[in-house]
Amino acid sequence: MNKKITTKQIAIGGVLLAIMIVSMFFKNLSVYITGPIVNATLIIATLTLGLVMGIILSIIAPIASFLITGSPIVAAAPFLMIPAIALGNIIMCVCVYVFYKNIKNKLAIGLPVGLIAGSVLKALFMGAVISNFILVRFVNLPKPEMIKVAQKTFSITQLFTALIASAFVYVIWLAAGKFLVKEAQE
Repeated sequence: MNKKITTKQIAIGGVLLAIMIVSMFFKNLSVYITGPIVNATLIIATLTLGLVMGIILSIIAPIASFLITGSPIVAAAPFLMIPAIALGNIIMCVCVYVFYKNIKNKLAIGLPVGLIAGSVLKALFMGAVISNFILVRFVNLPKPEMIKVAQKTFSITQLFTALIASAFVYVIWLAAGKFLVKEAQE
């Protein structure tokens, strides 16, 4: 099995990264537009290019988002928030990858179970670490109601945006998954 990264894979990864970054400019419009696009991009990168590329993009995503949107909540504790968000993304990608690669009936069972489990585990991790630890202990928000909104953003909203992305990815993967993998491996 050839483990070398090809120029074509780098190009596909670059296109996925560009889609992810462009979507971040719409974050102020709605997190329900940006979130699913970013999550779907991470999952498609993982399924098409492999887990390493999914992890790389999972790390780049919160850094790029912070640089583009300048979130005041992330800015309050960037050295805690950015790695926590990246880890949430990585958990989702690993879960999707493991279920998809290790279950024989990939499309009928492996992919949907991986997508749902990845979405739930990402939200649970971010809810526990960001909402109930980092925001409570390290982020000093000026109004108490702001902490509730931030906690919802990093738990429930993460679950919904990941599940929306999962639905998109499943439909895309049913229609074009074999083609995407074939193209990435040529």
